[in-house]
Amino acid sequence: MKKKLLIIAALLTGLTLRAEEAASSYSVTLDFTYATKYVFRGVELAKQSLQPSVEMAAGPITAGIWTSQPITDNIDNEIDFYVGYGADLGGDWSLDTGVCLYYYPELDTGGGADSTTWEPYVGITGSAGGFSPGLYLYYDLTLEVLTVQGQVGYSVALEPAGASLDFSANIGRVDPKAGSGYTYYSVGASVPFKLSESGTLTLGVNYAHNNISGIDNSHFFGTAGVSIGF
Repeated sequence: MKKKLLIIAALLTGLTLRAEEAASSYSVTLDFTYATKYVFRGVELAKQSLQPSVEMAAGPITAGIWTSQPITDNIDNEIDFYVGYGADLGGDWSLDTGVCLYYYPELDTGGGADSTTWEPYVGITGSAGGFSPGLYLYYDLTLEVLTVQGQVGYSVALEPAGASLDFSANIGRVDPKAGSGYTYYSVGASVPFKLSESGTLTLGVNYAHNNISGIDNSHFFGTAGVSIGF
């Protein structure tokens, strides 16, 4: 009888450990963000927008859904589906690659516009002297548009407030196969406040600029979002 009890206890312990390992092998993050403008690669696509998202990570693989829902001007909404894979390159550097599907469910396709486009990407990110540099290459297979973007981040701890001050900057070049390309850049600062073990409130301010003639070139906008991790 004692042997049976010991065997059952061992089995239960093994199942519990496996369950704990499975639970810790993946994570899910929900994010609810409000933006005073939706600016993508230096170009304003919408005014005030709600931008909720959900992302799941399991080891080196991430997958998620991000959406922008304009609340003014009745501009078409956007839903992005993406999956990515990260690989350690040694030291403080890693490879980031994946593909994104851009979907515009309300887009008028009568003039030949595409309601969905596919964009694979590859990038290298790292850490050097407290900075987080990165270089990315994107190519939209549907629109035949090449984008190259360099970026860098830097974070300063705000220990008394239980937060940090995060700076970011990027510069990129967009070159379509047909038509003229353009250059853009942006800078931003954000402060994430820890609300709980799983919740974070992030406030941010941003400035973006492009060199396209005939449209608004400069954009100031702010963001406020709450993320919850599981």
